[in-house]
Amino acid sequence: MYESGSGPASEAETRVMQSFIEREQPRVTVWYHQALRIVVKSTGDAKLERLYSARSGLPRRSLPRYHGTAISWQNNAFPGDTAFVVELPGGALPPTGVRRHAGAVLALARAVAPPHEVRKPIPYGPERRADMADYAQRHYGIHDFRLRDPKVIVEHYTATSSFAPVFDYFSRNVPDPELNELPGVCSHYVIDRDGTIYRLVPTSIMCRHTVGLNWTAIGIEHVGQSDAQVMENRRQLASSLRLTRALQGRFGIATRNVIGHNENRDSPFHRERVARLRTQTHADFPKAVMDGYRRRLDALPAPASLR
Repeated sequence: MYESGSGPASEAETRVMQSFIEREQPRVTVWYHQALRIVVKSTGDAKLERLYSARSGLPRRSLPRYHGTAISWQNNAFPGDTAFVVELPGGALPPTGVRRHAGAVLALARAVAPPHEVRKPIPYGPERRADMADYAQRHYGIHDFRLRDPKVIVEHYTATSSFAPVFDYFSRNVPDPELNELPGVCSHYVIDRDGTIYRLVPTSIMCRHTVGLNWTAIGIEHVGQSDAQVMENRRQLASSLRLTRALQGRFGIATRNVIGHNENRDSPFHRERVARLRTQTHADFPKAVMDGYRRRLDALPAPASLR
């Protein structure tokens, strides 16, 4: 016997699942049906549907007469989340099929899970915070050390071959050799050659890493001697893209505002009160490199929105 309920979302199991989804707000929800052997196209993230299709071996197709109340409700009620239906074959799945679909689910989880961060804080006590507030006043007209509502992510490379000297240099609150100002330079994150992500400074605090943008930018350093070295390192690049994508979702930062250090002057958020520094920039991660980086970034599933 089949009972479809008296109206949309009237079935008891649908109401239970809606309550669960409202409480937990899962990034991805897969609803399993039988027996059409397809991944049903929805209004959710097509990249995640295609990923499941590729890993499971089921084609991704539209189903014009399909009426998925729960799926359409979830995709509309929680922008940035994705719900879709997988129509399994009829009957019991053989062991090979179980492994394929389990692998597909794990691939979805890996695609949307936030990257693992190793917290390794540099000293950032009252003196350095006061120095940062004074710097922000001189350069941006903001007497504050806090990073409020960041709008930009800036990619850098360290010009070193290891993490240790970067951590040591960022830890010292001494005037920088280029501009001879306090506080000492730093970045929020450093990604090592093996893909390890170190978080040095909370994203609620300003770091000095990009002239004109420190007031609104999160800085990510990559251990390496050149842009090419970073872009050719698969593990490091994968960690970089996942971290950047997660920060985009957390703060609502558009891909166009993920920039290289060399692109700082072209950012609409560039602000500099000191006239001699308004054209100051660095050579790392120019537009030609960042165009490729941004294409790779946009190929990833959409980042989860801030809860």
